[in-house]
Amino acid sequence: MAQKENRVKITLACTECNQRNYNLDKNKKKHPDRMELNKYCRFCKKHTLHKETK
Repeated sequence: MAQKENRVKITLACTECNQRNYNLDKNKKKHPDRMELNKYCRFCKKHTLHKETK
């Protein structure tokens, strides 16, 4: 079975309106830095850069 002890829950926030839109989990060994993804923001109604928050 796969071990899930390296996975951590994170929240992504829009850089334009600062709304927290997405809850994800990531592997700390593969991605030790903060993640940045282009995702759709339903408040801005467009694709924007989302950054990982605490």
